[in-house]
Amino acid sequence: MKRTLIAAAMLLVTSQTYAAAETYVVDTKGMHASINFKIDHLGYSWVVGRFNDFKGSFVFDEDDVANNSVEVTINTSSVDSNHAERDRHVRSEDFLNVKKFPEASFKSTSVTKDDDEGEYKVKGDLTLHGVTKQVEFEIEEVGAGKDPWGGYRRGFEGEMTLKPSDFGINYDLGPAAATMELEFILEGVKQ
Repeated sequence: MKRTLIAAAMLLVTSQTYAAAETYVVDTKGMHASINFKIDHLGYSWVVGRFNDFKGSFVFDEDDVANNSVEVTINTSSVDSNHAERDRHVRSEDFLNVKKFPEASFKSTSVTKDDDEGEYKVKGDLTLHGVTKQVEFEIEEVGAGKDPWGGYRRGFEGEMTLKPSDFGINYDLGPAAATMELEFILEGVKQ
C-alpha cells in the first residue's frame, strides 16, 4: 500500500503506552521535517519541490485517538523547485499569489485509527490560495523514541493528491497536471 500523507503531516501512533496526550513541536530547525510536492510536467516527467519555511505541532494520545490533532502553517513564498525563474512564476498571481496569500495551513478536525499497523485517517481544513477545503488522507508513524540530546521524538509521514483548481489556482498546465501530490514528513520533539 502506498504510504500516504503534511506534513502533514503527520501525527500519531506508537507501540508504547502513555497515560495522557503528548504535545510535539515539529523539528524544522534541525531539518528533520519537510513538506514536498510533485506535479506532472507535460506527461513526460515531474516537477518536484518543497516549502523551506513552515512550522507545526501535533498532539498524540495512544489511549484516546480522538485527542490526536495536527496543525501546520506554511510560508508560501518559501516554495523551492530548484529553479529560480520557475519559483518566481509559482509565487506570482498565476499560482500561489504569495503577496495576497502569504500562508497556507492545515488544521485537523478529526483523527481516527485506520488499522493496527500504525496508520491513521486524518480529516481537516486545508487553506491554500485563500480557499479552505476539507481534505482527508492517511498517515503512518515512522517511529518514536529517545534522541541523543535527552529528548523524545515521534515522526509521521503521509501524502495526499489535490486539485489546484479546487483552491482557485486555474493556470492551465495541461490535463496531466490537473492534480498534484503533497507529501508531509513530520518529526516532532515532545514538549
